[in-house]
Amino acid sequence: MAHIMVTRRRLLGSLGALAGTAALPHMALASAAAEARFPAVTAMLERYVGTGRLAGMIASIGWGAGEAPLGIARGSLARGAPQPVGMDSLFRIYSMTKPITGMAAMMLVDEGKLRLDQPISDLLPAYAKMMVQAVPDGSLTDLRPARAQITVRHLLTHTAGLGYSIIQKGPIKDAYIRAGLVPGQASRVRVPGVDAPKPLRSLAEFADVLATMPLVYEPGSTWSYSVGLDLLGRVIEVASGKPFDAFLDERIFAPCGMTSTWFRVPEAEAGRLSTNYGVVGGVLVPIDPAPASVYLESPPWPFGGSGLVSSPRDYDRFQRMLLGYGTIEGRQVMSEAAVRLGTSNLLPEGTDLSRAFIRGSGFGAGGSVGLGDDAGTYGWAGAAGTVGFVNFRIGLRAGCYTQYMPSEAYPVHSEFPKAVLADVMTRKAAA
Repeated sequence: MAHIMVTRRRLLGSLGALAGTAALPHMALASAAAEARFPAVTAMLERYVGTGRLAGMIASIGWGAGEAPLGIARGSLARGAPQPVGMDSLFRIYSMTKPITGMAAMMLVDEGKLRLDQPISDLLPAYAKMMVQAVPDGSLTDLRPARAQITVRHLLTHTAGLGYSIIQKGPIKDAYIRAGLVPGQASRVRVPGVDAPKPLRSLAEFADVLATMPLVYEPGSTWSYSVGLDLLGRVIEVASGKPFDAFLDERIFAPCGMTSTWFRVPEAEAGRLSTNYGVVGGVLVPIDPAPASVYLESPPWPFGGSGLVSSPRDYDRFQRMLLGYGTIEGRQVMSEAAVRLGTSNLLPEGTDLSRAFIRGSGFGAGGSVGLGDDAGTYGWAGAAGTVGFVNFRIGLRAGCYTQYMPSEAYPVHSEFPKAVLADVMTRKAAA
């Protein structure tokens, strides 16, 4: 898919300024009261939906690990549709899948079934002797042997040197598409600008084919957005002895009480699914209408980097579990140590960030990590306009859900955290 995440503004900037607001009263609010207390967030939704730039949009905001989230919503599941968006509406969260995959890996690290700096060739021998392009995105024949092994840490942090058809240019991009190494889907029909390769049959086949491709960078040297979290799904399969999607169901979704998160939307739940739009010249064009969505079919295999559909209420439960340091409603889903490690900066020392869109931030298990004044933040965003994060320093969790592509058509990813920050700081000043 051509726009899983073509550009990503700094996702969580300035939220560290909220340090010291933990004493604010918790907010269990009805929608109208929520809008009164979050005027900047409400105005943002009004600006996009009221002007017709988006069909529907909902913000989910919560405090601590115990309280239910509040929702602020505008618009409907599709233009002209009667069903309003709500906390149980379904959205393609695309790359917001990555933190879930990352935390699944952290469970196995905590249990000793994986090690952060373990070569993945221990589990996938085809990755033992990788080749690297002499010039990134250059010739496919001018190659040299990799000086280091790809590790679990590298897959978690986009430092494995792997490519991505939405990022790379030239021959390597074309080779990925021809080989079917495009772990994502957008529509049943061909969409201009969206990669539509032949489908591979399984996650195992994806890993095998990917191993035949040259790396773009030396492992551990450079942050470059990649298919690393998709390959990590195969590592999880081998390490756990279970299919990747079954592992997520058993170890994360069921114990977190996430009953509306799937790689395929069940037919009985199709009425909750939103329509995804392409923004073409400022006009919304449906590219994946809900009644005929590609997400009503089983994907070729579970895409650990981009494949999930979820609801704001469900994803908030994942965030609540993180803020509870692995526990939600008395159930321990993962250890506190695993959460703390996964939400810390795991980038290899000396990683080149000069061309990275996360400059100024760190990176943990599948998500951006705040540094310095921004410490305590962890989260990521999705290709169709969704964005979610937690802030451990103040116990804040927040998400914004809508559906449009490409994500850079509107600055939702950067505007939403700023709106949340503005509202919380205003409340702090008034307290």
